[in-house]
Amino acid sequence: MAAPSRTTTFANPPDYTFNSDRLRLTLHSSTKQPIVLVACGSFNPITYHHLRMFEMASDFVRQNTDFEIIGGYLSPVSDEYKKPGLVSAHHRVEMCTLATKQESTWLMVDSWEAFLNYQRTAVVLDHFNYEINTVLGGVYTQDGEHRDVRIMLLAGSDLISTMSEPGVWSHNDLDHILGRYGTFVIERSGSGMDQATDSLARWRNNIYPIPQLIQNDVSSTKVRLFFRRGLSVQYLLPAAVITYIEQNNLYPDDGLAPEKDKGKAKDRESGEADTGSESSSSIFRQAPLGPKWH
Repeated sequence: MAAPSRTTTFANPPDYTFNSDRLRLTLHSSTKQPIVLVACGSFNPITYHHLRMFEMASDFVRQNTDFEIIGGYLSPVSDEYKKPGLVSAHHRVEMCTLATKQESTWLMVDSWEAFLNYQRTAVVLDHFNYEINTVLGGVYTQDGEHRDVRIMLLAGSDLISTMSEPGVWSHNDLDHILGRYGTFVIERSGSGMDQATDSLARWRNNIYPIPQLIQNDVSSTKVRLFFRRGLSVQYLLPAAVITYIEQNNLYPDDGLAPEKDKGKAKDRESGEADTGSESSSSIFRQAPLGPKWH
């Protein structure tokens, strides 16, 4: 079967410019294949776990592959995704930008997907391939030899597991994403790595599972629940992102936190530590947390 054809013509949002400020255009090693990591998601809001995924992938690539990472991108989904509770693309792009500027020296945010109608992941990867290899002209070795950059999807195992569910992804898109580009799959709590990849065996050579050495089940869903219940999210996401959320009242307190929790929240604001865990666990019993990826 012929490989799926790439999309080569793209409409851009108004005033759009591809962000390449941190893209490294010269390889350190001429024996390595240059790659760019792309994570597509809601980022509603972005958390430290999203950022950690890139660092885990970086360690894995350096220790286990012949790739060399020259850049990493967060690509927030469009408002047309219409997921319940999704704040506007403007806010999500801004939060991702604040996070990458504060916490990283190599990650970037691309707003192309966010400010268009809903785009399939396969087309988003084609967009990155076009911008980096066609518009920018790829990268070079230190001896001046030209190299095309391979675009690769970075995703959690919970997202990848949906690829094996009938009717969720088209076969052509799976072949395009996994066959043409490939993916690094970060293990997520509650989503088995083997189960997520077994039914995708035909593309196994382009799927790179990465185990979590330190388990982390922080998710945007849980963070939003914390905001709605008036609980602290300190150290779950970058401080600049917390400030931005509070300034714009993106995830307002729904007033459903038990009175004893509200009192403890006030104690924390006045500098008194809250060492109890019972109230938090009771809140999570009251409300389901939903999917972990977004």
